[in-house]
Amino acid sequence: MHGLVGERVLMRIHIGERDRHKGAPLHEAIVALLRERHLAGATVLRGIMGFGATARVHTDKILQLSTDLPLVVECVDTEEKIEGVLAELDAMIGGGLITLEKVRVIVYRPERPA
Repeated sequence: MHGLVGERVLMRIHIGERDRHKGAPLHEAIVALLRERHLAGATVLRGIMGFGATARVHTDKILQLSTDLPLVVECVDTEEKIEGVLAELDAMIGGGLITLEKVRVIVYRPERPA
């Protein structure tokens, strides 16, 4: 079993597709930071519709095509590692939402060779 198996923390970062950090897409900068800090992994998910604190709806409907669809960056790791990047993430993110919740990791392993 890998060291990540057991009680861990799931971090979800809700941002917009157009959000930037130092000229680069914010989601790419977040994933790079998480990788640099050796977190277990990260996944970026694109939403098809959503709204946040501004209550402005973002959608992928063709007649209302938004260039700012909602994105969620998910990462699971130990509480200590997640807590260790929160201040840096807070400094990177203008508007958005970060949530944390306890999860139980059952399996975490690299892909098996073919």
